[in-house]
Amino acid sequence: MTDTSVSNGLHIEARPFASLGKRDHGWLKPNFHFSFSDYYDPARMSWGAIRVWNDDEIAAQSGFAPHAHDNMEIITYVREGAITHKDSMGNVGRTEAGDVQVMSAGTGVTHSEYNLEDSLCRLFQIWVLPRDRNVPPAWDQRQFPKGDRSGAFNVLASGYGEDGALVINADARVLGATVSAGATAEYALTEGNHAYLVPATGRIRIAGVEYGARDGIAIKGAGVLHIEAIEDAELVMVDSA
Repeated sequence: MTDTSVSNGLHIEARPFASLGKRDHGWLKPNFHFSFSDYYDPARMSWGAIRVWNDDEIAAQSGFAPHAHDNMEIITYVREGAITHKDSMGNVGRTEAGDVQVMSAGTGVTHSEYNLEDSLCRLFQIWVLPRDRNVPPAWDQRQFPKGDRSGAFNVLASGYGEDGALVINADARVLGATVSAGATAEYALTEGNHAYLVPATGRIRIAGVEYGARDGIAIKGAGVLHIEAIEDAELVMVDSA
């Protein structure tokens, strides 16, 4: 099910959580906003440079064994719990809820992602097509206090060299915001770009349409996106070319 609307110069597609592709591997329960692995939907292949948005639940003391990637920008936004990263470049890091890690796979990197905690880990794994291919691989992580993004979008990762943001090799920004019930947040979109917005928690309203936690909202066009929080909401968005 995909509902579409036009508001303030923006074309908006609703992609309810219930409509996402779903799998249950026991230790891993992924929900696919776009076609991935053995889940295929020709109408949901990508959105601009955004190729993957997986909503993953990873059981305690389990995770992704070492595996390889190349020429992809991989962003992990941890929603609950923590994930521990190791890679062939020698990087080791633990990323907690609300924080972000980025990996430029470039010419190739092998990595693992394990939930070494005693409780469930929930995260968004986002893949964005790189600006330049075959660059040296890289990895980084950063804490982003939620208070710093209260009521407005804060840039968490960027391909435009923005201060305080993690660096990615892509024509894209990854943004986060927290909005209190009854308050609003705004974001200006540029013609030609594609934005994809997911409430990690809470309920919001855009142009009279309500969206719940983990729903996908695909947006394109030029204009200002007005978001009203029906409940306290934690928002994650990618704005890409």
